[in-house]
Amino acid sequence: MMLYLTLIFEFFKIGLFAAGGGLSTLPFLSELADKYPWLTQDMISQMVALSESTPGPLGINMATYAGYMAGYETFGSPILGVTTALTATASLVAPSFIIILIVAKMLDRYKNSRFVSAAFSTLRPAVAGLIAAAAWSVIGTVLFNFSAATFGEAFRIPELILFAVMMVLTNIKPLKKLHPLVFIAFAAVCGIVIGYTVGW
Repeated sequence: MMLYLTLIFEFFKIGLFAAGGGLSTLPFLSELADKYPWLTQDMISQMVALSESTPGPLGINMATYAGYMAGYETFGSPILGVTTALTATASLVAPSFIIILIVAKMLDRYKNSRFVSAAFSTLRPAVAGLIAAAAWSVIGTVLFNFSAATFGEAFRIPELILFAVMMVLTNIKPLKKLHPLVFIAFAAVCGIVIGYTVGW
């Protein structure tokens, strides 16, 4: 029961303050990984990869994944993992649902208010900062090993090469027209091939 209350509290808080989309939930999830044993920084990088590769909003996918892992790691049961996944997802969505209902009632009355305009103007750079911090967190986990004993071991060479290749491919003009799923599928195939041949 305590786990469910923890998930409700933590994911409601994330949903309340993570303005700007799914990527802005990453700093909050990173904080959860430091507080609870059922979530790790490595799992967060896996969540980003899975959430970006599957249909649906990123934040909801990540909440579902984190909630499932919390239930599975704590109870050792996939069925209870589903219930904790649903709890985390509903808790993440609830603040947005409540706020939108309130905003819909009040927007017509206050949409021209300079206070509302000023609030949105200051939210934008804050959200950009949150997303930048989240991006650095993912880069630090995926491309570098900061706990390595030597300087050379601090770089994850196969991941860095794949990252560089994807940066080049996604900026070639004819390839920009391709659907993002093409690049995701390409990266997945590369990961499988490298994993089975060279090893990560």
